Amino acid sequence: MSARVRRLPDFVANQIAAGEVVERPASIVKELVENSLDAAARKVRVDVEQAGVRRIKVADDGAGIHPDDLRLAVARHATSKIASAEDLARVGSYGFRGEALASAASVARLTITARHAEAPAGWRLEVAGGEEVGCRPAAHPVGATVEVADLFYNTPARRKFLKTERTELMHIQEAVRRIALAHPAVGFELAAGSRSLDGLAPGDTFETRLATLLGADFAAESLAVDETGGAMRLWGAVGLPTHSDGRALRQHFFVNGRPVRDRVAAHAVRQAYRDVMFHGRHPVFALFLELPPALVDVNVHPAKDEVRFRRSRDVHDFVFGKLARALRDVRPQGRAFAAAAPGQEAVSAPETSRPLALALAPKAAGFDHRSRLGDAAPPPPVNLARLFRESSAEPAEEVREDTPPAMPPLGFAIAQLHGIYVLAQNAEGLVIVDMHAAHERITYERLKGQLLAGEVPRQRLLVPVALDVGAAAADLLESAGEALRGMGLVLERTGMAAATVREVPALLAGADIAQLARDLLADLAEFGSSDLTRERQERLLAGVACHASVRANRQLTVPEMNALLRDMEATPNAGQCNHGRPTFVVQPIAALDRLFLRGQ
Repeated sequence: MSARVRRLPDFVANQIAAGEVVERPASIVKELVENSLDAAARKVRVDVEQAGVRRIKVADDGAGIHPDDLRLAVARHATSKIASAEDLARVGSYGFRGEALASAASVARLTITARHAEAPAGWRLEVAGGEEVGCRPAAHPVGATVEVADLFYNTPARRKFLKTERTELMHIQEAVRRIALAHPAVGFELAAGSRSLDGLAPGDTFETRLATLLGADFAAESLAVDETGGAMRLWGAVGLPTHSDGRALRQHFFVNGRPVRDRVAAHAVRQAYRDVMFHGRHPVFALFLELPPALVDVNVHPAKDEVRFRRSRDVHDFVFGKLARALRDVRPQGRAFAAAAPGQEAVSAPETSRPLALALAPKAAGFDHRSRLGDAAPPPPVNLARLFRESSAEPAEEVREDTPPAMPPLGFAIAQLHGIYVLAQNAEGLVIVDMHAAHERITYERLKGQLLAGEVPRQRLLVPVALDVGAAAADLLESAGEALRGMGLVLERTGMAAATVREVPALLAGADIAQLARDLLADLAEFGSSDLTRERQERLLAGVACHASVRANRQLTVPEMNALLRDMEATPNAGQCNHGRPTFVVQPIAALDRLFLRGQ
């Protein structure tokens, strides 16, 4: 016989609520610092002892707390941020649930000392285990200081789940840094005992704060992003593909200034980098998505580190499209090679230049997926010299003898080294090009452009593949059939929970069709769209491009090397090959002078 329903004691209910909000000391630090920001603080100081278990103290110079509101501030679901259900649908503050202080007070000894701008003096409230200990006047400047001591003193079992002191301190530092990155105008100080960990002055620029928190190397090897579309704006900095991490640690995504973890956004970023990132590496970025509060639900989790977008597919496509275009537009004549010699203007490839001839070209009627097997006859050699002569056949403008010729971003070829590298001289110094990697990117981009120019070539299966996809996925086919057809996959519903694959992309005819269809449906259900077939086709094209590109020990003439340089300047993603390796490096003349101690 089941027990009768009864109301839980307030202490137990508070313990349950605290378990959702206070996961570790870093959770309390995050909540308290966000409260300081909501109070318009300009300086925030965080002091911790024993990684926050013994003591957490957060002091700010914000608006403070009115004496009449001090007791109410530690009550559950008491807040000054919202007042109605309509406010909940357009939250603009960081805190709004009214749970952080109440949760901290139920599992620790909490002391709040604050002075409101309109109050003549400050007041101090002490709470232990959810019970008030005392409330009295106290000296304090305008602002608030919240101290949390003896965390989990009344629930010792919770302490066993905490990690080592070093690990917990790292989580605290990461929480403060993420918030500080989004608020460069606010000063932050973090100290552990007598040791100062971070000191960030107020009034920083975003670039300064970025270099301080993510490293000067990231600031030097990152690309500024600022794109708008409809009611959304995406801005921040993304690392160049050659600047990546072995783990996804330096990835910061903010929605309306709030640091969050979101699978939709993470998937969009991964897709944007898929063509240029080295295998097994992860991009580094600090991205800020701004959109009307009504289009995002921040009331998803008590910790407020997850959000739900009203139109997640629009957000995914916006983030992916803007990032992919920004990365694609990084070419030699762009960010890294904008400088030219005094009195000269950097020039890009002429409109009449043509891409390098492919050693292995696609068939006119579509791509032959068997070409990736490498069993075709050896292709004829690429006549780069003829292409260069053709691309330069336009009559040249009259140039005065006293006018120096314009220097292209990658300069002009001067030699070939060991049949592998092309050496060129540009306005900055020496350019070293990996000719195979460079030609591989050029070939791949041309193949991909031809693939995407029209409908994806499909191949009808002699024996259709029957699948059990589940009722939900089968229902999705009713609305997603045309989208799948555009990806080259003809998938028809044949039962309540069954579907049949009748046609597949020609390039993927030898793939695991059943798994491909299930993965596509899973992507459509979660993200509203899928680039899976395109991604797999591009992966095969990358292999084709690798085999079709010039190889090591292929001797090139100077006109052929110059043709390669000009095509690199006109090719998207020319800084990396299809596998994420750099295609060229530059040694400035100043660096060469240092090697030979010139001018010293």
